[in-house]
Amino acid sequence: MVKTMILGVLFTMITAGSYAQNLRSDKGHENNPYYSTTDTSKIQVSNAEWKKILPKDLYAVAREKDTERPFTGKYWNSDTRGSYYCAACGNALFKSDAKFASSCGWPSFYEPLRENSVTYQEDNSIGMQRIEVLCGRCDAHLGHIFNDGPPPTNKRFCMNSISLDFEPDNSVTAK
Repeated sequence: MVKTMILGVLFTMITAGSYAQNLRSDKGHENNPYYSTTDTSKIQVSNAEWKKILPKDLYAVAREKDTERPFTGKYWNSDTRGSYYCAACGNALFKSDAKFASSCGWPSFYEPLRENSVTYQEDNSIGMQRIEVLCGRCDAHLGHIFNDGPPPTNKRFCMNSISLDFEPDNSVTAK
């Protein structure tokens, strides 16, 4: 009887923890059927469909390649430990361990979480030659990559905060 009660309590705790994790991961994405922090399969969604699902400001950056103003995004100066995900589809992009303080005004990372977390595309807009960084799952515009970052990669993934969701580690402490 005691063994059964203990097992029941443990099962309830594990189930509740998993349920809470799922709620946290998808919070604010209830109307987005493409959002998943675990699915890494490539998705093809029309901009017309994204426009129905995404908030207007996120749509402007993620689908129309807009850029938020420097020093205004919620993550540019954050040093909380955790993981960064694509705000459009939930794809895992960066760990906070790869984030560094740059003076550019946008959150900056020296490497993505996985090789296929992001893809790259030439960007010759606004009279500049740059490399655009896109979500490897949904092709959302995230920002640009530059060759002025810290070792070991010497890369600076300069990302728009609005294109990122953040999930703090269980032990929320500063880096």
